[in-house]
Amino acid sequence: MARTGGTTRAATAAVDSLDFALDRGSPVPLYYQLAQQLEAAIEHGALAPGNLLGNEIDLSTRLGLSRPTVRQAIQSLVDKGLLVRRRGVGTQVVHSQVKRPLELSSLYDDLESAGQGPTTQVVRNEREPASPDVAAALGIAEGSEVIVLERLRLTHGQPVALLCNYLPATLLELDSARLESTGLYRMMRTAGITLHSAHQTIGARSATAEEAARLDEEEGAALLTMQRTAYDDTGRPVEYGTHIYRASRYAFDFQLLVRP
Repeated sequence: MARTGGTTRAATAAVDSLDFALDRGSPVPLYYQLAQQLEAAIEHGALAPGNLLGNEIDLSTRLGLSRPTVRQAIQSLVDKGLLVRRRGVGTQVVHSQVKRPLELSSLYDDLESAGQGPTTQVVRNEREPASPDVAAALGIAEGSEVIVLERLRLTHGQPVALLCNYLPATLLELDSARLESTGLYRMMRTAGITLHSAHQTIGARSATAEEAARLDEEEGAALLTMQRTAYDDTGRPVEYGTHIYRASRYAFDFQLLVRP
C-alpha cells in the first residue's frame, strides 16, 4: 500500500511510532508476541479505530520478521474482530471489544471511563403492569405499575447492547432526554438512591431477527445476556434489568480468587 497521500501517512503514523519488544529466544511464537502487542496497542488507544497497519512487507522488514509470521499475527486479530482487511485501503483498526468488569456499575459509566464514547437511544419509556417475573424480581404485587425503560447503547456510533430495565413506578422520574445523555444508575444516585448490591445472571443465546436488526448483526449471531436485580442500602429491590450484548463487541471480565 503506497504512502503517498497525507491521510494515509497520518493513519499509518500511529503504528510506525510503536515499539515492539519481540523475544526471539522465547518459546512463545513470534506471530503470537506481535499479535499480543498489537492487541494491547488497540485496547489502550495507541492504535485507534481507522488507523492503518501498512502493508505486510513494510511491517515484516521493519521488525525483521517473515511475511508469513506478520500475516499470521494480523489474521489472528482479524479473526478477533480488532482488524479488518479492506480492498484498496489495507488492514485497518476497527473498534475494540468492550470488556466490562463484573461489578455493580452502569454500562454507560464503564464505557465512558474506558473512553468508548457511549451514546444512547431511548426506544421505550413508559409504564405498564408488572408481569409475574418482574413483580417477583422487584418484590411487588403482580400487576403493580412499573416503569419500563428500553434503550439502545452505542459506542463510536455502533450498537453494543439493547437494555431493558424495570423500576418501581414511584422510585423516580425518568426523563428520556436526560437518559440519552447519561446513565440510569447516575440518575438514580442523583435522586438519592444508594445502590448497594445486586444479583446477576449471565448467559448466551442467538439473536432473533428483530434483535439482529437493532444491533446491526446477522440473525442467529451470538449474544451475551444478563439479568440483574439491584438493591439499595436498605435491601429494597430498585431495578430489574434484562439486557443483551453483541458478543462480537462485548465481553465480561472476571477476576477469580482462591478461597483461603
